[in-house]
Amino acid sequence: MAGRVLIIDDDTRLSAMLVDYLAGAGFSARAAGDGASGLADLAAVGADAVILDIMLPDLDGFEICRRIRATSDVPVLMLTARGDETDRIVGLEIGADDYLPKPFSPRELQARLKAILRRGRRREEPAADILRFGRLEIDRGSRAVRLDGEERPLTSHQFDLLVALAENAGRVLSRDRLMDLVRGEELAAFDRSIDVHVSRIRSAIEADPKSPRRLITVRGAGYVFARNQDGA
Repeated sequence: MAGRVLIIDDDTRLSAMLVDYLAGAGFSARAAGDGASGLADLAAVGADAVILDIMLPDLDGFEICRRIRATSDVPVLMLTARGDETDRIVGLEIGADDYLPKPFSPRELQARLKAILRRGRRREEPAADILRFGRLEIDRGSRAVRLDGEERPLTSHQFDLLVALAENAGRVLSRDRLMDLVRGEELAAFDRSIDVHVSRIRSAIEADPKSPRRLITVRGAGYVFARNQDGA
């Protein structure tokens, strides 16, 4: 079984189609037609992921998402017929894991659903508090970065970006992928400014920020955190 999915949407035809489609993909899917019913169902039965429409007859999807986040970190994929960028940013800032405007392809929804489920499972896995790469130490517990034992100053956003890169050491990450990985933070802090954050991280952790050996730009693709460097 791929996972239990709760669909909260007042479009009964769409919900029925998604229940059937997701069942064919190995999910156990069920639907609620309004926010109150959806919240009650989630509390009583639970779910591995929630597909949540913004436009509901009682409570809007933003309020539903806020209430879910007050008690649960279940992955939430928001749906809406409104393609406004502000709606997308608000939804993600209040805790949604992804956002899909209507109309959409069921195959794309399935792919996004699988992606947020994978991210949710990774969050549940125990991880060492400290990542060590030679002279560099990233302490996730205290949110500190140390080079040769000396703490290096980073903002909260820069720390989260560095952790995302370090946890994927050796893999090239595009700017869009980095935004996905740090999505729990305010998107505005990263919108069109990842390059600036990377430059400041380099100033903190590189011996020569202008010739980086740890945090490397892959032209046209993104960035890679070098696992082995300075004998690490």
